[in-house]
Amino acid sequence: MSLEVSGKVFKLLQEQSGEGKNGRWVKKEFVIESEDQFPKKICFSTWGDKVDEVKKLAEGDSVTISFNAESREYNGRWYTDLRAWRIVKSGGQPVNNEQD
Repeated sequence: MSLEVSGKVFKLLQEQSGEGKNGRWVKKEFVIESEDQFPKKICFSTWGDKVDEVKKLAEGDSVTISFNAESREYNGRWYTDLRAWRIVKSGGQPVNNEQD
């Protein structure tokens, strides 16, 4: 399932990293505020090379996020992850194609 939402970057959260059975991992989360009649704040996660794309964002940037939603169960509780796989700044350019 692939979904899409537009909004402004509200908050960039700290990068997290660690070691797992498959080697080193890196994760960065960010929050956008949707552009609906009743705006909602939505937290997205990025992993691996997508973290570099989030580092190019600034709070207040207008973006469109394509993402997958996935839930998992742990100890009888359910957790939902919104994993961004494409980030486009206003103007239509994907973040990974921009010049530094």
